[in-house]
Amino acid sequence: MKRLHVHVSVENLAASIRFYSAVFATEPVVVKSDYAKWMLDDPRANFAISTRGSRTGLNHLGIQVETPEELQEVYARLQHAERPVFEEGQTICCYARSEKAWISDPQGLRWETFRTYGDSTTYGNDPDPESIRVTVESSALPKTSNDSCCASKQETANRQADA
Repeated sequence: MKRLHVHVSVENLAASIRFYSAVFATEPVVVKSDYAKWMLDDPRANFAISTRGSRTGLNHLGIQVETPEELQEVYARLQHAERPVFEEGQTICCYARSEKAWISDPQGLRWETFRTYGDSTTYGNDPDPESIRVTVESSALPKTSNDSCCASKQETANRQADA
């Protein structure tokens, strides 16, 4: 079963946790010093907030799946969207181990498609938002930055080798 994912960058995490907990009538399932997440069933959504974005407001949207087969189904949909797809692969993002790909809509709004398969003690690094907002004519792959979430498999291996 698929779940809508929404990630909002906030200035004040504690105030935002109080606000969204009241709106959703439940407490977050994950709370860290810079991040919180609600796994809602009505509506079915993975709603996350963090202080990690370069600007406040909507950071990105996404589709979270539960199985590798669902992930392949959603990846196939991305290929038909007539936009460049950045297949990030296995990564660490938002204190979780995931496999994911990114695409931007015609307005530049980032969409993440992912399957989470474990926890992580670190937040991770995000692909550079501006690099994901590539046009149909561009074939440039995104660079990574440390301002948000999601470290690539290679970056994670490099960090572990340096440790």
